[in-house]
Amino acid sequence: MSLRSIFLPLLIAGLAAAADSNAPLKMTFDARVAPLPHGYQGPFVNMPDGAILGIDQNTVIRSADGGKTWSANEIFSADQTTEHNLKISNERALLVTKDGTLVLGCMDLNGRKWTWDPKIHDAPGAELPTWVLRSTDGGRTWSDIQQLHKEWTGAVRDLIQTQSGRLVLTSMKLLNYPGRHTVLTYVSDDDGKTWQAGNLVDLGGAGHHGGVTESCVVELRDGRVWTLIRTNWGEFWSGYSYDGGRFFRTLQPSGIPASSAPAIVKRLASGRLALAWNRPFPEGQTSFPLRGGDNEWSEVPVSNHRGELSLAFSDDDGKSWSPPVVVAREAGKSLAYPYIFEAKPGHLWLTTMQGGVRIQFDEAALLEKSASR
Repeated sequence: MSLRSIFLPLLIAGLAAAADSNAPLKMTFDARVAPLPHGYQGPFVNMPDGAILGIDQNTVIRSADGGKTWSANEIFSADQTTEHNLKISNERALLVTKDGTLVLGCMDLNGRKWTWDPKIHDAPGAELPTWVLRSTDGGRTWSDIQQLHKEWTGAVRDLIQTQSGRLVLTSMKLLNYPGRHTVLTYVSDDDGKTWQAGNLVDLGGAGHHGGVTESCVVELRDGRVWTLIRTNWGEFWSGYSYDGGRFFRTLQPSGIPASSAPAIVKRLASGRLALAWNRPFPEGQTSFPLRGGDNEWSEVPVSNHRGELSLAFSDDDGKSWSPPVVVAREAGKSLAYPYIFEAKPGHLWLTTMQGGVRIQFDEAALLEKSASR
């Protein structure tokens, strides 16, 4: 019996309902993936005690049996709720440091103020703040709750720790005249107690989805920090930092074709990089209807193809990639904003913020699939 034939009955039995209200009875999957035993969205982390931990709105979720069952506790105490009144966004980043500290980066949805005016193609005064917080007791209590900036943050996508111990968090800021997005990182050298901002990466553009957005980061073997940045130009742009992820001095097209949607790239226990993203056209095709080009959505027409979620691997730090495998497909839907989690060496979970993808697979199986194509 194929994994796909097992998958759909499980979804019908209730897995989809636990996942996303838009999730899928029409979604199809690569034959080498299987459903997760739960409906939660990443990011997830492996805790020192062997538990898997994640975030679900304003709660910490924790599993001691590989995701089969979960317990939960509130993130904020009553006093903290009164003081900060935060509502943690679906877009977020989570990390457990080498010292066992949990660090969470997110936007505050209660602080959201969207002011976009189509008459001027801009949103002066728009706010969606970036916040960070940390826990030293496995997520049971949280402290050092701080706002990094108040400006509109389109997304907080990623958080890593480099070999030096530095934390690198990706964020965004909306700029004005014209309205457009930029990306930046914040770094911390004290396990998330204090943070310093890096440089704004501003490559121009216009529109409420214009500019550059939603970056992810990974440390390369040579010590550089590499960022992949969503653009409206048919491919990701690459950025390279030589100072541990604070300042990005080298910016260039990546050569990785992409829809206007974000990627996630993760270093695996094998040493490989795994990349999940939306390609600009359906597999086997060379075009897709474009939108934008009017300075409202974006300054140039762009593909928003998100009906296929692809995965590829690199053995050489992103210089080359295995043939992409479409792991999930549903025409007309947005299977986007992926999170990759290595639950145990070589075994990966892939979830999305949009579209309700909740799958697991073995690295070796997907590599075999890629090599055989």
